Formats: sequence, C-alpha cells, structure tokens
Amino acid sequence: MKNLPDPRNPFRIGTRGSPLALAQAHETRDRLCAAFDLPSEAFEIVVIKTTGDAILDRPLKEIGGKGLFTREIEDDLLAGRIDIAVHSMKDMPVQQPGGLTLDCYLPREDVRDAFIAPSGGTLSGLAPGTKVGTSSLRRKAQLLNRRPDLEIVEFRGNVQTRLKKLEAGVAHCTFLAMAGLNRLGMSDVPATPIATEEMLPAVAQGAIGIERRSDDGRATELLAALHHLETGQRLAAERAYLAALDGSCETPIAGLATLDGTTLSLRGEILRTDGSEALSDTRTGLIEDGAAIGKDLAESLLARAGHGFFDWRTAS
Repeated sequence: MKNLPDPRNPFRIGTRGSPLALAQAHETRDRLCAAFDLPSEAFEIVVIKTTGDAILDRPLKEIGGKGLFTREIEDDLLAGRIDIAVHSMKDMPVQQPGGLTLDCYLPREDVRDAFIAPSGGTLSGLAPGTKVGTSSLRRKAQLLNRRPDLEIVEFRGNVQTRLKKLEAGVAHCTFLAMAGLNRLGMSDVPATPIATEEMLPAVAQGAIGIERRSDDGRATELLAALHHLETGQRLAAERAYLAALDGSCETPIAGLATLDGTTLSLRGEILRTDGSEALSDTRTGLIEDGAAIGKDLAESLLARAGHGFFDWRTAS
C-alpha cells in the first residue's frame, strides 16, 4: 500500500473520551499497526467531547437520542480534522451523514448484558422495591416487564461513573455490557452475565464500527484490512431491523443475529416503554439475505404492535 501513515504525518483516529471509548480507539490503532507493520506513533488518538458526554443529568430521550454520541465526531470527520472515527455500534444511528461511510467492524465481543450487584444477590432474587439503576429504555422496559415491583432510577454516565453511583448507594444494582467490562479488563467487577434468552441485548451490542469519509481512498484501504466479515453480516441484519423500526434511544428495542454455517437467525423484541407488553419473534434465512430478514422481522412486530406502542409520553 502506498502513502502509509508515519509519525511525521500521523493518521488521526477520532473518539469519545471515556475510558471505554479510548480502549476501543487503542484497539483500532493496535490492529492497524499489526496489519501494516507500523509503529504506534504513526497514529494519533483525537478525543472529541460529544453532547451526550456533556449532559448527564437528563435521559437521552429528552435531549436527542443516539446522535448525541456521534454528531460532533462526524462533524470533525467531514471537516477533515480526523481521518476515521471509532464508535460503539449500539450508539450509532442507522443513517450516516452524506459523505460518510460505515462498513468496517472489528470482531464482536460478548453480546450479553451483565448484572452488577456489589452487595451480592441475583436479578431474580431482588426484593420488591429494590432500586435498579439504568438509563437504557430497553433494559428498563425488559426489567419492568418481568419485575414490575422494582424501582428504576436514572443512571447515566460511563462505566466508572455508574460504578461510583452504586458505591454511593444511588441504587442497589445496575446493568453494564459484558463487552465493555471485557475491553476495560475489569474482571474485578462483580458481574453476572445474563443469558440472551433472559435479556435480549441492544442491537449491535458488543460491536465496534469505524467510520470514514466516502472519498478517502487511503482510509478505505486501511480499514479493509480490519473488517470482520461475520460481524458485518450479523450487523447488516440487526441494523436493517432497527432501521425498519425507526429505532432510537426513545424506543425499547432488542435484537440479536447469530450465524450457523450459511444460515442467519435474527431474534427481535420490542416493548412498551413501561414494560407492560413485550412482543418477540424470530426469522431465519440465508446470510446474504440478512437485510431483508431484518426488515421482515421488524414489519411483523410492528404489525402486531399497532399504533402508539412506543409512545413514551403516555407510559405510566
């Protein structure tokens, strides 16, 4: 490859500034170094503060949804201030701004949610009225659907912030993604993985995506060496499902694609925001038909849900 990055003119990797976001950016840099036999100094990690990171005292649904974690980074990418952007895919809107492409995914981590209870206990064994901290509408709705006797408290912030809130007694327990704990090497956190049959994860949970300018040939060639085909195939189905549901942080949606040989299976779940009703279904087909499978599953669930199913303003 011609025009490889070098320390005199480093390739700029844009990211949010949380410890997890930085770990993901460093993983991307390390994979690029290994793929092209380059020193780490050939890359520069550029931290960009997003609106979602700056506003922590209100639920995401009140301030704009998923784009709050990506807008400023994408603006810098379009303006040429960075060369690529590293994202947690569960934070990504299904549509990218004109001029940007998202078609590189790193190997997916553990997709499961983790139950975190420093004082011990299990999710099923929680006493009525126990305070559970979460900012995720999906987790809130799934929990209330199964345990309407629990109290949900708002719990925004990065992994470290949420763990500090637990220590301060804001809630008795919370949820985190196993992928984040693994990437941060936080094996000391008392985490119990929750089977996907019990709590279906967010669409694209555990996946890292790398965004580039569509006309940047060098970035295109660099990222082609990193793309993990299986993760891309699974996310093609999951994100088509999400797009057909018009999913955002304002809607409780879960979905997970799995592969078996040439077959793709997609499980989906949608919930009323107060947890009073949950609808789920599965579709199976050929891997190459993943996007169509996702769209079909979404349309089936929407037909069953009817008008107003996701309206958080009327939720009790």
